[in-house]
Amino acid sequence: MSSWYLLLVLLVGAERLAELVVARRNARWSLARGGRVFGRRHYPWMVALHTGLLAACLLEAGLAGRPFVPALGWPMLALVVAAQGLRWWCVTSLGPQWNTEVIVVPGLSLVARGPYRLAWLRHPNYVAVAVEGAALPLVHGAWVTAVVFTVLNAALMVVRIRCENQALATLAPRPAAREATA
Repeated sequence: MSSWYLLLVLLVGAERLAELVVARRNARWSLARGGRVFGRRHYPWMVALHTGLLAACLLEAGLAGRPFVPALGWPMLALVVAAQGLRWWCVTSLGPQWNTEVIVVPGLSLVARGPYRLAWLRHPNYVAVAVEGAALPLVHGAWVTAVVFTVLNAALMVVRIRCENQALATLAPRPAAREATA
């Protein structure tokens, strides 16, 4: 395994720690305004999966002797960088409403700026997670990690997105019931 790949994975880990600092600050902001936390049961699994991704990248690349293949590695590195850009665009667009947990503050409306203004891309942060989770291992040929993370992340995202959609629905005004006419 290349020492620069170790550095890359450590940098992604440092970025994740920075996310947690922002998330804790935003959680305090949200909870002080009456925010409600959703999805507490799946959150530890998400933390474990994302931590496991970083460890597995290093373990597979190192123990299995996965080589750096430039034709694959450089495009995957570009995708990792693009995923980081999209992730932080999401974080800055959501401002204090962004979090690693699902926290909804009553009375706030859905954010419709940044990547969230795109009607066809309802959960852009999860696109960034999926791209990074597949691309980061493949930078150094860790294809088993890429496949396992992608499958487990897809299953987790089904739960997470369902939870988030239900939570966000609490923000939207409910349509008036139609009266039946005879």
